[in-house]
Amino acid sequence: MRIRKSNSRQSGKKVANRLRVCVVTFPFTEAFVTPLSNLVEILRSLSGGICVVTAGVEDATITTNRGIQTYRIHQKKVKNIFARIAEYIRIQIRISFTLVMLSRDTDIYVFFMEAGAFLPMLTARLAGKKVVWELPSSLVQMVEHHKDPLSNALVWIQSVDYRLSNRIVLYSENLIRKWGLGKYRSKISIACEYFLDFDEFKMQKPLNERGNLIGYIGRLSGEKGILNFMEAIPMVMETREGVTFLIGGDGQLRPQVEEYANKSGNKVKFVGWISHDKLPGYLNELRLLVVPSYTEAGPYVAFEAMACGTPVLGTPVGLMADMLSDAENGFIMEDNSPECIARNIVRALNHPDLEQVARNARNLAEREFTFEKAVDSYSGILENLRQRG
Repeated sequence: MRIRKSNSRQSGKKVANRLRVCVVTFPFTEAFVTPLSNLVEILRSLSGGICVVTAGVEDATITTNRGIQTYRIHQKKVKNIFARIAEYIRIQIRISFTLVMLSRDTDIYVFFMEAGAFLPMLTARLAGKKVVWELPSSLVQMVEHHKDPLSNALVWIQSVDYRLSNRIVLYSENLIRKWGLGKYRSKISIACEYFLDFDEFKMQKPLNERGNLIGYIGRLSGEKGILNFMEAIPMVMETREGVTFLIGGDGQLRPQVEEYANKSGNKVKFVGWISHDKLPGYLNELRLLVVPSYTEAGPYVAFEAMACGTPVLGTPVGLMADMLSDAENGFIMEDNSPECIARNIVRALNHPDLEQVARNARNLAEREFTFEKAVDSYSGILENLRQRG
């Protein structure tokens, strides 16, 4: 696993009698690299020792990276539903055995996944360890946009995971209501592993030097609203001349996105998955980033765009509902219907001082998404668990 560098690693708070932490995540995908890396860096600054257990399609390896031991479990690529279920169970058993092996040197297991950790969580609790579950997204809301029998089964498992967890970590208070977690309020903490490297994510190209390039960058899946965004494109082009579009990402809807881009001539450019080191360059070409999601915890890319001085137009979901002030540091749309997306893209492009919106967005990112602030949010969680023994 690649652990990204940051400029302020020595600023973590000291926690008396530092707890030893193991981070568990599954499945490990490209989209998880940045948030998982950030979470590990934060917990490393607060703990007396840290390791990572993950499963993915890469070969299983055990590596040591700057003092962080990583246990990787190989995940087979299977498509048949019965084979997927069997593979899911096998991975859960392998993770559970790994947690048992690590239990003598671990005080807290932090699960960073959407759901489906019943057996590993139960194993950790039976070993007398504390379990923290950080939710990067709502599986229940995601399933509404996926026809996947296995995901539907995981929704039931998720309800058990809630009960097994000692603490549940959400990015925003408003997610308690939106994700229907009111009954677990007593064990919910608000914290966020988002922090940005402002030497990397910065304004390289002033907004007034950019063309009218509108972007979508993210997972190409139903809950992200990508199909709605594509339906909005011709509506925008009917209203505004000289507007072009960029789509970056990967996911199950990639074939539809590629086909649409190919039929759109030079008006829509599809670039596929954008690696994190190339992301600032793309964001600095955009005049507006559109985030038309049905559900989000963050998302990361919105705040990375803001750090680059790129205004964001999004639905009021996740952290965006807390951070975006319409027409001040970004733009909020009422819903993600194609008509609404198109109307608000034009509204944003017509804003009389879009450059000031971009500056306000950059200022907010610099204020809210620092390493120190992220560490503060997790310090209280670990201290609370330590005091409870």
